[in-house]
Amino acid sequence: MALRDIKPTRSELINIKRRIKLSERGYNILKMKRDGLILEFFKVLQQAKDSRGALLERYARAMEMIALAETVEGAVGVKAAAFSTADVPAISLTSKNIMGVVVPQIQSSSVRKGVLDRGYGVLGTSAVIDETAESFENLLEAIIEAAEIETTMKRLLDEIEGTKRRVNALEFKVIPELTEARDFIKMRLDEMEREELFRLKRVKARSA
Repeated sequence: MALRDIKPTRSELINIKRRIKLSERGYNILKMKRDGLILEFFKVLQQAKDSRGALLERYARAMEMIALAETVEGAVGVKAAAFSTADVPAISLTSKNIMGVVVPQIQSSSVRKGVLDRGYGVLGTSAVIDETAESFENLLEAIIEAAEIETTMKRLLDEIEGTKRRVNALEFKVIPELTEARDFIKMRLDEMEREELFRLKRVKARSA
């Protein structure tokens, strides 16, 4: 189709200008959201590093204590103490919102127990069983905390990636294409006006 065969209207120009403004507004909002999410991500990333360090430390401590307990009490004695626990930890899952991203909140109960609440007889076991039980309670708390933080970090990262794709699409595709279309329509309307003006002058000259 030849250029002169394309006849846009003023309403098309107005409409495309409106779409450009909406796209630019959406771009700015998404860019602010992306930047805010990145800041939140780095906060959670630092928490994740700390929680991983604590998890590794508590795991090493728990493995050390279980080995010591088996040496002192024997494997059978350790298993008997472990199986005597009737009150198991309870986990409940809720959620919170971080800049529009729903992330989990893990609540736990009955993780830490007093010596008398663990179920085994305190008179028939040594103090190393108590220390071993406490070290595994500490490890379980660290696992629960790490699970919440790691899941939060993953969901934030997924949202950041999705937001970045939308920002890039607006910046490098949608807005440039709309701007090019606006400029073309404006140029074509100007040409049509000049052509019409020239036609009117010719008509006037003939009728003179």
